[in-house]
Amino acid sequence: MLKSQKGETIGLLEGIPFGIKDVYMLQGTFATASSELLKNYKSPYTATAIQKLLDAGAIPLVKENCDSFGHGSSSENTIFGAVKNAVNPELVAGGSSGGSAVNVAKDYTVFSIGGDTGGSIRQPAGYNHIYGFKPTYGRISRFGLMAYASSTDCVGPLAKSIEDIRIVLNVMSGKDPKDQTSITSTEISEEAIATSTVKTIGYFKNFIESDAIDAQIKTDFLAAIEKIKAKGIAVKELDFFKSDILVSTYYTLAMAETASNLSRLDGTNYGNRIEAENLIETYAVTRSENFSEETKRRIVGGNQVLSQGFSDEIYLKGLALRDQISENFSKDFQEVDIILSPVTPNTPPKIGDSLKDPLAMYLSDAYTVGFSLGQLPTLTVPQGTSTGLQITAAKIMMN
Repeated sequence: MLKSQKGETIGLLEGIPFGIKDVYMLQGTFATASSELLKNYKSPYTATAIQKLLDAGAIPLVKENCDSFGHGSSSENTIFGAVKNAVNPELVAGGSSGGSAVNVAKDYTVFSIGGDTGGSIRQPAGYNHIYGFKPTYGRISRFGLMAYASSTDCVGPLAKSIEDIRIVLNVMSGKDPKDQTSITSTEISEEAIATSTVKTIGYFKNFIESDAIDAQIKTDFLAAIEKIKAKGIAVKELDFFKSDILVSTYYTLAMAETASNLSRLDGTNYGNRIEAENLIETYAVTRSENFSEETKRRIVGGNQVLSQGFSDEIYLKGLALRDQISENFSKDFQEVDIILSPVTPNTPPKIGDSLKDPLAMYLSDAYTVGFSLGQLPTLTVPQGTSTGLQITAAKIMMN
């Protein structure tokens, strides 16, 4: 019998099908993180953000392919095979929330829930010509999300319209006693979306003057800036850290945090255990055989920067740079209302190319990781350039 027939309350998202990136807990379903280690692991509970969607009546249709443990920018680092771009199947879908973006782009789900650590919602949204939103850090509870880099991990929606993003965001938002980093935030109204109060837009000129940016993306971005000026909105050039500094700072901290977070996965309590001659060998073989090359690369890098003799020289410098980046953003938002930027410096590569060149994959995050380090709310819109535009605002003040 239908809820309406039984006199029960109809939820805001009643009957709406959605997808979930396979790094979230949904009780009774597999939570594989697209990894060999957790391929048979079943969720014993449900993530807070997902539970809120269920309570609103939404129907979880599918767990979605992604880069293993969120480690990647192309959704090729997965035991299920590479996710194919929704526009051109010869190209990567972006990552790590590639499956989430493609399902929305192809109308398999109305919306999907991805996870964004350094651009993992925004970049695949741009590659597949949809909307993707990384909220202010803490606006949505991370409880039940497998941790990659805890200080920048964010839960966020991907959808085909701003209105869908707004509705889903409001449902998931809120302080959660199970996540001490979660914050109380104000609900976003339909009127707030429809009414623009933006008077000044900023953009980072060093992003656009970089040798790494694709010529067409640069041309299209500058054309978008001119259209904005023609509407009477002031545009201001901003100075920022070079993109290679942002990438190196982000990966220094992210690798350190993921090395720490994944230390629990040794086959004892979770995952596919491989027995060896003794306990130490069992740990070593289990992790060596079950983690992907990219995941092992990040664990080794993280342990290196946290090790004695390196932590002061590398890790603490990364923390100091992150503070400087946040301060820089605070100053910028005293001068401008929002910041506009390309989502990526380049168009999506062909499937297989990123696996041959991990450094190129890391650099594809050049325009997204800075906003992650600043813990800022950032939206990808499928306009302006071939991989979209990124709109960033000041973050919600913590309560």
